[in-house]
Amino acid sequence: MEIFSRNTLFWGEANQRNLQSKHVAVFGLGGVGGFCAEALARAGIGALTIVDFDKVSASNINRQLVALHSTVGQSKAKLFEARLKDINPQIKLNITDDFYTDEDIENIDFAADAIDTMRSKISLLENCIKKDIPVISSMGAGNRIDPSQLYICDISEIENKNAPFVSNVIYQLKKRGITSGITVVASREKPFSLEKISENERIVTKSGEKIEFVKIIPASTPFVASCAGIFMASYITRQFITAGG
Repeated sequence: MEIFSRNTLFWGEANQRNLQSKHVAVFGLGGVGGFCAEALARAGIGALTIVDFDKVSASNINRQLVALHSTVGQSKAKLFEARLKDINPQIKLNITDDFYTDEDIENIDFAADAIDTMRSKISLLENCIKKDIPVISSMGAGNRIDPSQLYICDISEIENKNAPFVSNVIYQLKKRGITSGITVVASREKPFSLEKISENERIVTKSGEKIEFVKIIPASTPFVASCAGIFMASYITRQFITAGG
């Protein structure tokens, strides 16, 4: 396909065909996950499952791809469905504009975790470990301004384990017997402000389940979240190129 001709010049036709055979699930379509999903589509991943229960708010406009004045109040998942189809009309999409469920990781080759609600994030990571699904998780894009300090490592090797969000994720996973085996995008930059914790939010899923959760609201800039998403997409793509070369 001509739209992937520049990719093919870099990694060759065999790798491009391999990418077109892959199915990746992206969980969370905000500042991190949105850029990850779009980069994967532009790389030529053949099938994407995209999951996000949220709608665009005005506070998203500073950093999220589909957040515009004209899209405030609309489903992020539905907006990305149209956007990704416009990038690659042949891409296969599974859209979930609801909370993550176990069904969302069936028959996938890789998972990208950009979830900012603790319950869903921990559930996804735990299930990926149990089912031996490769996963990369975003750890700490908020409260930062310098994308050059991002790096990729195993969760056991995170340098700044005391950042509130990161320490909570590590603690929750450790309670479940998980201390390694999850690839993460983390930052060496010290968070410059404390994360604001909203009051408990209550949402009724499409299946009728009532979910109460605490949403962490960090300060966010246009720079770090977007680059973290690109890091994630690049890492995933490189795993397929190595395997399919």
